[in-house]
Amino acid sequence: MSSPYVNSSPQNRVLTQHFFRRLADKGFVTEQTIRQFYSEVDERFLPDRYVVGTCPRCADPAARGDQCERCSSLLDPEDLISPRSALSGSADLQLRPTRHLFLRTDALAGEVRRWIDGHEADWSHLVLSVARKWLHEGLKPRCITRDLSWGVPVPRAGFEDKVFYVWFDAPVGYIGATREWADREPARRDYREWWCDASGARYVQFMAKDNLPFHTIFFPAMVLGTREPWMLPAYIKGLHWLTYYGGKFSTSRRRGVFLDQALALYGPDYWRYALLSMAPESDDADFTWERFAAVVNQDLVGIIGNLVQRVLTLSAREFGPQVPGGGEGGEAERRLTAACEATLAEYVAALRAIELRRAVRALRELWSLGNRYLDARAPWTLVRHDREQAALVLRTAIGLIRLCAAAASPVIPFAASRVAEALGVAEADADLWRGRIRLDTPAAGQPFSVPAPLFSRVTDADVARLQAAYPAAGPE
Repeated sequence: MSSPYVNSSPQNRVLTQHFFRRLADKGFVTEQTIRQFYSEVDERFLPDRYVVGTCPRCADPAARGDQCERCSSLLDPEDLISPRSALSGSADLQLRPTRHLFLRTDALAGEVRRWIDGHEADWSHLVLSVARKWLHEGLKPRCITRDLSWGVPVPRAGFEDKVFYVWFDAPVGYIGATREWADREPARRDYREWWCDASGARYVQFMAKDNLPFHTIFFPAMVLGTREPWMLPAYIKGLHWLTYYGGKFSTSRRRGVFLDQALALYGPDYWRYALLSMAPESDDADFTWERFAAVVNQDLVGIIGNLVQRVLTLSAREFGPQVPGGGEGGEAERRLTAACEATLAEYVAALRAIELRRAVRALRELWSLGNRYLDARAPWTLVRHDREQAALVLRTAIGLIRLCAAAASPVIPFAASRVAEALGVAEADADLWRGRIRLDTPAAGQPFSVPAPLFSRVTDADVARLQAAYPAAGPE
């Protein structure tokens, strides 16, 4: 038998058991005998996630015993129609009595509701509607233990053969991970400064819509019930589904492309930008290789990659590998600066509001300003009859590249770092985030190099190859 501690750090184990003891001491834990499915074929009790069947509410035939992913309803295994074991597929299941511990979410419903109502002005409709749907249906005591051989042990006599439900110990892992980080340098770090002190810390949770009930109801109830000053999330970013050619990603059916495969195909900046640009914020969004190729080719190759290459290549060829001097800015440069300031303000506002697609649109517009400025001023023509003006335009464009790279660092950090290195400037630019920009840095005379192209095109042949390697209809 595997160790019961294999999937939990010592810090998370200690904190999970602490949370349990606090909740029990405050009267929010009860014991109940329940009926749980036992599989004769598997020779074991089946935790609710190991029971699958038809959802009684939306008729999804692949609902799990704890939740239907299609309609986000929270379920008990007994709710399922035609239940079967997710391990063996056997329908030979028997309901047998077993003793478990329950969190009194019903007793904490009022506090949870008040916390959710306090975020009505800033949380999305999706997050609020899921949370309130659950509250409207009425909270019931929620089972927090399971008959498993792995997990965090339950520190109560009579429950030595059980562990905590994953949705009890996993969210505590947010705190546990911080404690693990702090324990590496205990003289300098204290995890409680992040989680218990009013130090201005703020944290945001990102998740798909099926996880919203656990993070808007279940985990907040746990935190509130401890009667300790643990910080709750300031913002919960709920997302709809990202589908793959109209169907759900599925590891078991090998439908879609997954992280290890994805990073072997293209660098992380490709994925960060493409996935942010199609983030399913208002509705489900569909990933296709055709769409991926269009985003990469149009934005990463055609806009920012093109801007960096054409400016630095032309400047190095005409003026050498240093920022050219000469010329004075005029109306075109003042208009460019004003446009950059307005676009940057929109970008920063979108980032602060955690509106991902809006932020990507603003970043793309910032990049596009540089290409439009170049096209209008045409330094490749100016260099033949007015080298000072050509130098001014290229110096301004190099300053804009620095600005674009610094702004892009949250989205495409590896490419941004390469540009900063080529220009010999710092990656971070604090003034940029405060809305103060300058297009005259790096200064004239600053050496630079021409980097290799930041991104490569995704060709039609690439799309065909990827479609064949990762088919939309995997094996059943």
